[in-house]
Amino acid sequence: MTRRVDLALHLVTDDRLDADALPSIVDAAIDGGVTVVQLRDKRVSAAELVRRARVLSEVIAGRVPLLIDDRVDVALAAIDAGARVDGVHLGQNDIPPTTARRLLGTGAVIGWTANTTAHLQAAHAMPHGTLDYLGVGVIRPTSTKADHPPALGIDGFAERAAATPLACVAIGGVVAEDVVPLRRAGAAGVAVVSAICGAADPAAAARAFARGGDR
Repeated sequence: MTRRVDLALHLVTDDRLDADALPSIVDAAIDGGVTVVQLRDKRVSAAELVRRARVLSEVIAGRVPLLIDDRVDVALAAIDAGARVDGVHLGQNDIPPTTARRLLGTGAVIGWTANTTAHLQAAHAMPHGTLDYLGVGVIRPTSTKADHPPALGIDGFAERAAATPLACVAIGGVVAEDVVPLRRAGAAGVAVVSAICGAADPAAAARAFARGGDR
């Protein structure tokens, strides 16, 4: 079940970036075709994440959904502070998606990382409507997440996507040339970190991914 969200191209913010550079990168990436922005930084305080969420909310201005990685508390605090935050993306070690759904309500977007068959089984056991999509990866080894699971490759991703009715978003080492094969493998979209955040021209990098999805 998706809540009218275009999952085609997720920008996951890179915690190696200077926070001051983030708003302009996000703005340019949306202009280039990013359809979801996920704020992720595991190193900073909750208060700083709330501040960044408020800044990005103003920059995004409702053009695409803004999700918070891992932190339901930050999402709630940012909403309470007046930011437009549309939901969260949760990992296996975060609070249960069922709890997040109760706290955030039926209109929130909730994604969940699911890299194994056991994760898929757990997702399927949740009440209908708990999850909007699954983040599935990694596709290739990536320096963005040092503790990532073994790479699935496109064939491995296809096996996971075929095993669930939930929308699957591919993440981890994805390049623009992967978009078409991943779409054919059942991907509802792709998630990108450094390939856009670290690009000299984030808008052009986003366009390359968006064009790949349209071929």
